Amino acid sequence: METNTPPTPPKTRTKKSIPIMQEEIIEEEEMIDSSEETVTFKKSHFYSVLVVLAFAAGVLLGYVAWGRDTPVAAAPPSGQAAAAPVATPQPQYRRYEIPTDGYPSLGPNDAQIVIVEFSDFQCPYCRKFHDETYQALLDSYPGQIRFVYRNFPLTSIHPSAMPAAIASLCADDQEAYWDYHEKLFSSDTLDETTYIQYAADLGLNVDTFTACLSSGSHDTDIQKDMDFSINLGIQSTPTFFVNGLALVGAQPLANFQQLIDKELAGEIP
Repeated sequence: METNTPPTPPKTRTKKSIPIMQEEIIEEEEMIDSSEETVTFKKSHFYSVLVVLAFAAGVLLGYVAWGRDTPVAAAPPSGQAAAAPVATPQPQYRRYEIPTDGYPSLGPNDAQIVIVEFSDFQCPYCRKFHDETYQALLDSYPGQIRFVYRNFPLTSIHPSAMPAAIASLCADDQEAYWDYHEKLFSSDTLDETTYIQYAADLGLNVDTFTACLSSGSHDTDIQKDMDFSINLGIQSTPTFFVNGLALVGAQPLANFQQLIDKELAGEIP
């Protein structure tokens, strides 16, 4: 695709265990001094008594203040199941309206799945998709996919993207778009000499093709594609729309399959 360090967890302080020797325990035992008729209690006993008294007072106060007015959840009647837990919210999908008429397309017009790619012939990630996923995707769903290509040349970083897009549409004028499309994505060089050579390799009328390159006849069409892409919010290539559902980047085959299988199964609203 062309185009936060998690916060440090707070340190937890741990109390160090302080060992108590047996001699110290003996000194704290309760003792009776008969000569002075006084009684000394073990400290832990004293604290225990205070805790018990405080707890009892708290229970009594809680009953007086809340006990008689606090509703108690009733158990479900015998044989009746408890209420089901709240279902996890399902992911939200958004479908975009992507026009396809008049653009180069491959596959049946009534295909269940329409994939629109906004792409750039000089984009390395677009080429990665073409080399690794494109044909495998079509082969995985024979007769079920209509693939549509729309131009989004990133002219600020890819100076050859616009001329390549023009060349592809000049080939389309002679009904050789997809063969020419294949050559552009397999080429290491994108320049006018290469474009003309590819036209010759495919048996096109070279004079007509060469005149088309400099005629400006497709400039407006490509600019409309670019404007549409920008207004839609597309920021990188390749960007795909599978029946209007966006998928951004050179995604692996498995990601396309996951979305397409859900769509074919009617699991996406």
